[in-house]
Amino acid sequence: MKSKLLSSILIYIGIALLLYLIQWLIQSQLFTQTDFYYPLWAIYLFHASFAAVIYFTVKFIRGIYPEQAGFAFLALSGFKMLGAIVFLIPLIQSDLLDPIPAVLSFFVPYFLYLLIEVMLVIKLLK
Repeated sequence: MKSKLLSSILIYIGIALLLYLIQWLIQSQLFTQTDFYYPLWAIYLFHASFAAVIYFTVKFIRGIYPEQAGFAFLALSGFKMLGAIVFLIPLIQSDLLDPIPAVLSFFVPYFLYLLIEVMLVIKLLK
């Protein structure tokens, strides 16, 4: 059981690092003159930590109340959306000349992590 959990965590970290590296390469090559409000590592730390908390909480709740795990995922996803809004408020209020690349650098991993979360939770709930 512990080795399965450890291998899941290592795979998750590997996917997170791969996604980070791909986005970092794209940003460093295509957006050399663009100012981003948040560093890329902070964005990925936000997404990776929220996704991990959501997955492991749903897994824990599934062990106690299996019929409530789907509702837990929905509630935690709502908290993640609220966290994303709070995270983006300083960016929205900033005086960046072109905030669209900075917003996209946040929402591209947001939806990638959401896709990963949904796939993992569907697999967990089957």
